[in-house]
Amino acid sequence: MPGICSVFLLVVLFAHSCHGFYLPGSYMHTYSTSDTIVAKVNSLTSIETELPFSYYSLPYCKPLGGIKKSAENLGELLMGDQIDNSPYRFKMNVNESLYVCTTSPLNEHEVKLLKQRTRDLYQVNMILDNLPVMRIAKQNGVSIQWTGFPVGFTPPNSNDDYIINHLKFKVLVHEYEGSGVQIIGTGEEGMGVISEADKKKASGYEIVGFEVTPCSVKYDPEVMTKLHMYESISPVNCPLELDKSQIIRERERISFTYEVEFVKSDIRWPSRWDAYLKMEGARVHWFSILNSLMVITFLAGIVFVIFLRTVRRDLTRYEELDKEAQAQMNEELSGWKLVVGDVFREPDCAKLLCVMIGDGVQITGMAAVTIVFAAFGFIKSTGAIPISLYFVLLSLWFCISVPLTLVGGFLGTRAEAIQYPVRTNQIPREIPARKYPSWLLVLGAGTLPFGTLFIELFFILSSIWLGRFYYVFGFLLIVLLLLIIVCAEVSVVLTYMHLCVEDWRWWWKAFFASGSVALYVFLYSINYLVFDLQSLSGPVSAILYLGYSMIMAIAIMLSTGTIGFITSFYFVHYLFSSVKID
Repeated sequence: MPGICSVFLLVVLFAHSCHGFYLPGSYMHTYSTSDTIVAKVNSLTSIETELPFSYYSLPYCKPLGGIKKSAENLGELLMGDQIDNSPYRFKMNVNESLYVCTTSPLNEHEVKLLKQRTRDLYQVNMILDNLPVMRIAKQNGVSIQWTGFPVGFTPPNSNDDYIINHLKFKVLVHEYEGSGVQIIGTGEEGMGVISEADKKKASGYEIVGFEVTPCSVKYDPEVMTKLHMYESISPVNCPLELDKSQIIRERERISFTYEVEFVKSDIRWPSRWDAYLKMEGARVHWFSILNSLMVITFLAGIVFVIFLRTVRRDLTRYEELDKEAQAQMNEELSGWKLVVGDVFREPDCAKLLCVMIGDGVQITGMAAVTIVFAAFGFIKSTGAIPISLYFVLLSLWFCISVPLTLVGGFLGTRAEAIQYPVRTNQIPREIPARKYPSWLLVLGAGTLPFGTLFIELFFILSSIWLGRFYYVFGFLLIVLLLLIIVCAEVSVVLTYMHLCVEDWRWWWKAFFASGSVALYVFLYSINYLVFDLQSLSGPVSAILYLGYSMIMAIAIMLSTGTIGFITSFYFVHYLFSSVKID
């Protein structure tokens, strides 16, 4: 008893000395009144073309010190993000209206570019303290939220286009007083612990919201050009009349202005993403999971019957016979036991199958690790692709992937070969004719894994192509686990069915029984293109979409096919290792 008390006392003392820490993302920034905060701009994006463009590809105002790119991670670069500084700067808790700049007269190329970006529904994406700007509008009494704001707008039944040149920002701030909590930050500056000297700075204001109301305002360029950047102007009321809005046409000089209002909020820093990540679709995700559980239960019942009723019963009867009766029964056997001499015969294109299984293992492992890290919050979301990125990818390939592949091949050649439990006959057994092709059953099996993931697939496609946030990585992790179970069960059942009809060519069928889900994923992607991406315009955008969808489908095929094949292989190995053959 004294020993237990001592241990308990040590635990209490250790807990008292512990510090809380925040690991995912970047650590919390606090600002004092009048501290300068600079907004950043990301690539221009559109749901019509899916082709990102640099913010400064349009005739926008540039910062005084020049354009400076932010450090970006590999994922941002691959997604086409391009984060730069901007001329929009704010002073904490200082409400003001400021002038930015006036462009030179627009030439033909600039007018064409602005009109094209406006009609393609391009959005300007701004970031303040790692929060994307949000635009809130009301339609039929319902508040609708978007990230970003449009380059411009085209009134109905009009050939004229108008540019957004005045921005009304609202920054939500929460007053924070340091609590002595130790913080580990993993932001752009790298990982580190906030020092004692910085603890005094912990108190202040934290940014918990960033909203914008975009306007188009026609200014007198002669008056505006007399102003200097960041000179104060009168607050602007967004005009509703088109004659007071800034039209896009040649020889026009466009003045850019903005105003900012700081509003105190009860939202705390850990909850500031809730406005972006509202879980309105949680019920749909739970429906998907329950649907998958029903499929798993059904398939598990079939596998249970196979093992405990059919296989166990047959093996028991088979092993209880004496040698003479067993020899006589071998002539009368039917079903999977007849292919005992062919079941481990090398399949066609065996090397290709090995390569696909190896790729599938890598893809599955990578996906699992990524989703687990995302589900637990260890992934930071930090933009046209620079040429240096390709050298980074090549370095990753030649310095990591290729060496690991060679090491794996070396270890594989030195490892002992898998010993099959039965001998393979020299002459292949003839496979009985069937009324219908076995591939129909294999292709039909892919519907069960697809039923597990198609709801999550909709949200993922919406995140990639419609710019919506995907945040339910916990659901995605559950769906991944369910998908693995369904793929394993489907392949085992299909493999057993083929063996029962004396079809010993199960290798490729086991792979495609679960891998055929990729066909339905690709067909669903086409359905999504036709019915949900109706705004997507132009053959280039469609080809880009279909190309990415094909790559995704192939990756899913390799991953799910590998899961099904490995499970089926060990099932067949276990099944025939229980059979005694002289």
